[in-house]
Amino acid sequence: MSSSVIEVQQALGDLPGWRHADDPRPAIARSLAFADFNAAWGFMNRVALKAETMDHHPEWSNVYNRVEVLLTTHDAGGVTQKDLDLARFIDSIAGDAK
Repeated sequence: MSSSVIEVQQALGDLPGWRHADDPRPAIARSLAFADFNAAWGFMNRVALKAETMDHHPEWSNVYNRVEVLLTTHDAGGVTQKDLDLARFIDSIAGDAK
């Protein structure tokens, strides 16, 4: 079951850098800038391993040192606890990314 808009807004208060996505679907998003391509790619590898263990995968893109992440739970039609948990993991490993 997806979270309500109020629940997502409250959760975003504890997730600095995350925002409601500019997307037709209910989703949250974050942009990250790393020191260089290798740092961005290493970050993506770590997230990919975690996402695989969660069986919950982000939508994302990478251009040089930038990574754009969008989280939504497709089969629930919105943001769920899985998205919030993955966002917290992403924050925990983002280091000094801006």
